[in-house]
Amino acid sequence: MSTLARATAGLLLLAILTGGGVSLVRSGIYGLTVFIMFPVILGELASWVFRPKTAGRAAVTGAFAVLCGCLSFLVFGKEGFICIGMTLPLAMPLGALGAWLMYRLDSPQRATNGVVSIMLLLPVSLTFDTRAQPPVYEVHTAITIAASPDRVWKQVVTFSELPDPPEWYFRAGIGYPKRARYEGSGPGATRYCEFSTGQLVEPVQIWDEPRLLQFRVTENPPPLQEWSPYGRLAPKHLHGYLISKQGQFRLTRLPDNHTLLEGTTWYQHGLWPSAYWRLWSDAIIHRIHLRVLKHIQESAERPVRLLPQTRDPPALATSARQLRQAAQDLTSPWPSRNRRCSSVSAIPFSGASLTQGVGQH
Repeated sequence: MSTLARATAGLLLLAILTGGGVSLVRSGIYGLTVFIMFPVILGELASWVFRPKTAGRAAVTGAFAVLCGCLSFLVFGKEGFICIGMTLPLAMPLGALGAWLMYRLDSPQRATNGVVSIMLLLPVSLTFDTRAQPPVYEVHTAITIAASPDRVWKQVVTFSELPDPPEWYFRAGIGYPKRARYEGSGPGATRYCEFSTGQLVEPVQIWDEPRLLQFRVTENPPPLQEWSPYGRLAPKHLHGYLISKQGQFRLTRLPDNHTLLEGTTWYQHGLWPSAYWRLWSDAIIHRIHLRVLKHIQESAERPVRLLPQTRDPPALATSARQLRQAAQDLTSPWPSRNRRCSSVSAIPFSGASLTQGVGQH
């Protein structure tokens, strides 16, 4: 096949591939087809059209083709910088692999058969993507706090406002908790955790003070805010794909009256391959845990400010003695009261009304 014919066929296949990818993204199907099959096919296609001379050049050609394909989603406003950045570590090596495999198929006939074989796998991957049920994952984070469980529990259920995060990934757009509040107490209470991207609603199931606070999740905020040249984006994978199902705080008393505070989240995500995307979701949730647990630690370990014990000043003590003397005068015979009346006028505080009454009498 001539170079012109390969280029023409390549452009046609690229148009079909692009149209299919856009359709899947609009439909919210983020699975093996988008993240595995398409990068491999795109790498093979690039190697088949450009015919690199070495295996290394073939791999670079395939990786570069996938990079251009991912950036096209940014250019056309379909995705933002964060999600593309998360996709590239998976997609670019697959593009390089596809281009390398095509290079190894040295004869034109074998190369054509390889492209056709990969294309025939698309219905299989699409069937999996539309029927697969996401598993439930668990993220567990623990921290030791130099305070008693009772003191730590108080911080868990009051949860003052958190300062702005210094971490770059939160500032880049990953959702982070800002504050929390409770409506009610005990089982049946509701915990509202406000994130930078929305609100997490968590009805309390277990309130075992000061050992265990467990809640289910009925409302999830978007996991992140995308960066895009076109302002705010709302791709489908930001809504209903990373879902928290349940969470808990567990407090365990340690020696020296310290506390082991453990935070656990059970969640699902609807992205495939799940093993790859779990690396990102576990890391994000773990850092959210750390932000909350460290804030509780700082609040619980903060020294308690005790008000100093005060003594009555001398003037106040003197006034008290004068009041007692005035009371004795009122109960004594009249001449005695006249002799002592002048001493009452020296009372230097709110007993003045009493002094005036005595003087008038």
